[in-house]
Amino acid sequence: MKNKSTIIIIAIIVIIAISAIAIIAFSGNDSDKNTEENTTSSPKKNNSKKEENKEKSYASAAEKQMSMPEKGETIAIMHVKDYGDITFKFFEDVAPKAVENFLTHAKEGYYDGLTFHRVMNEFMIQGGDPLGTGAGGESIWGEGFDTELDTYTVPYRGSLCMAKSSLPKSIGSQFFITQSHFNEKEKDYFTAYGLSDELWETYKKYGGDILDLYMQYTVFGQVVEGMDVVDKIAAVETGANNKPITDVIIESIDVTEY
Repeated sequence: MKNKSTIIIIAIIVIIAISAIAIIAFSGNDSDKNTEENTTSSPKKNNSKKEENKEKSYASAAEKQMSMPEKGETIAIMHVKDYGDITFKFFEDVAPKAVENFLTHAKEGYYDGLTFHRVMNEFMIQGGDPLGTGAGGESIWGEGFDTELDTYTVPYRGSLCMAKSSLPKSIGSQFFITQSHFNEKEKDYFTAYGLSDELWETYKKYGGDILDLYMQYTVFGQVVEGMDVVDKIAAVETGANNKPITDVIIESIDVTEY
């Protein structure tokens, strides 16, 4: 009986020892996990994330979009008969296909002699159709291509965009220049569409047509000189289908460096 009691005591001691070892093991794993979590959420990494977000803000992106080109940067100067010149810079990093398409057409003289066939004051002026009706044109590849969209590249006033139909891969040669000014009455629509207050603030500063165009049409360039020319064209008298009564003709486009 005594031997039996001794065996029971020894067994209890062994069980307690094993339990203690297990507890220590699990505690060690928790410690490692906590260390890993602390490393993941370190101040250094958090700061990096904040800096990344700061760099991608609408305000900083808009300032860059609306700034003058840097020395050596590719620009295009559009000569519009009887109106003057419009100078563009381009966003090849955001919309490489649209930029290549437009610049190649320009260099090859595709746009020479074409008209702005659709003009809507406080919206946009549209051209690049060899038929002059809005139904023609093609890309440099002979087939349409799709939109290239970027959250922080916004159709502010003076943005150069590619026109398209409602069909996929329908972009050809037609382009338009946004001409709208800021409209205070659009605030309720911004709220209804869930657009951010920061985007509203940049729209207040730069104008444009965000509600109709943002994240729907490719923005691939920006007017840097000649918005007065765009405004003059936008103000012309128009007839059916918003076509100017008197043709507004693109004489030529020079592609050069700033």
